[in-house]
Amino acid sequence: MSDLPRKAVTRTAKLAALPIGFAGRATWGLGKRIGGKSAEIVSRELQQRTAEQLFKVLGELKGGAMKFGQALSVFESALPEEVAGPYRATLTRLQEAAPPMPARTVHSVLAERLGQDWRELFAEFDDRPAAAASIGQVHRATWHDGRRVAVKVQYPGAGEALLSDLNQLSRFARLLGPLVPGMDIKPLIAELRDRVSEELDYDLEAQAQQAHAQEFADDPDVLIPAVVHRCDQVLVTEWIDGTPLSEVIAHGTREQRDRAGQLLARFLFSGPSRTGLLHADPHPGNFRLLPDEENGWRLGVLDFGTVDRLPDGLPAPIGESLRLTLEGRAEAVYEMLRAEGFVKESVELDADAVLDYLLPIIEPAQADEFTFTRSWLRTQASRVADPRSPAHRLGKQLNLPPSYLLIHRVTLSTIGVLCQLGATVRLRDELEEWLPGFVPEPEAGSGRAEPAEDEPEEDEPAAGA
Repeated sequence: MSDLPRKAVTRTAKLAALPIGFAGRATWGLGKRIGGKSAEIVSRELQQRTAEQLFKVLGELKGGAMKFGQALSVFESALPEEVAGPYRATLTRLQEAAPPMPARTVHSVLAERLGQDWRELFAEFDDRPAAAASIGQVHRATWHDGRRVAVKVQYPGAGEALLSDLNQLSRFARLLGPLVPGMDIKPLIAELRDRVSEELDYDLEAQAQQAHAQEFADDPDVLIPAVVHRCDQVLVTEWIDGTPLSEVIAHGTREQRDRAGQLLARFLFSGPSRTGLLHADPHPGNFRLLPDEENGWRLGVLDFGTVDRLPDGLPAPIGESLRLTLEGRAEAVYEMLRAEGFVKESVELDADAVLDYLLPIIEPAQADEFTFTRSWLRTQASRVADPRSPAHRLGKQLNLPPSYLLIHRVTLSTIGVLCQLGATVRLRDELEEWLPGFVPEPEAGSGRAEPAEDEPEEDEPAAGA
């Protein structure tokens, strides 16, 4: 019997205690207000205490609780520094580790899925987990042919734990909202819940990872470990070393931060164009920075359990609307947003107001290079979250079509990681290279026509001249 189902009562009790704790702190806050403390100070203290309890509980659990915590952790840059600081270390730990599964349970899964003689597949197998995540943990091993491999073993009962946790978290999503200004928690939890079946399917994950590994096999900037073996609940891939991005965020040099940020942006925008897939779990625990003699550093990418399938790459309207916004063409932007479903037919908005809403958000695409900072992200989050601001009122009237939901979250998450890195990135370069629609198509008849096969170039004399 697995640890997750056996501890279901304990898990449920811990998660159920969260809203009770929130209510208790609200009462405490009211007492402070009556005692004369300002609303702003009390609100800040409440937020800090709530966040500390939330991430303490999420950090103790696997399953959906940890998955939600990892998804939320990339947005800590949007929190006020005095709130984010005390529990930033807890958030970082959520990206890399969870309580390990006992060796006997690991052996049981391997015997069931690989056969009783599973040890013959490995020259060496380390019982100590190298990493633990929301639905499985990873062990170092040496494959029978001498290759160093990562063996990902799914927790028995992981699916039930994921659904149970996310269902419970969704019941008090409204109470979690204030933790990340401008972030609607309920759709995030709903999306995580909708993708449980994909995340649990290691065959789908292996297909997505191998597609990336083949496409990026000779890439000088990005390294994807190839799939060695796959079956239900067990996935064996090549092992890659390197510094986790969480460590680069905490202790990296300026060179490392900038290089990691540039490569992360490159992978985000180039992946769908090259593979028809979008890596949809961009928290720092899934990336490594590897030294490279030729280019200084390469980006290693792990965990393809959640992907968005985009056979034609990222939708061209994203690039087109971004370009039109930068050009200040308010009416054209508004009509495109309406055509794509971001503005419902029943809603009428002022085109210039929509442009004013979008321009600060897309500031990184305006400059040749842009330094992503926590303070910049906090400014954007507070601008959208403040109920008194025009941006907040307009944002509430916009709609997010289902087909854009995962793209939107991945983009926001990546921006969150770039701000954690404090990276200076030439984002425009990546958009021009990889984002469909960002560079306008040349008009018919514009540009120089290619010379006919037997027609000499103007600056080259004809043969015999």
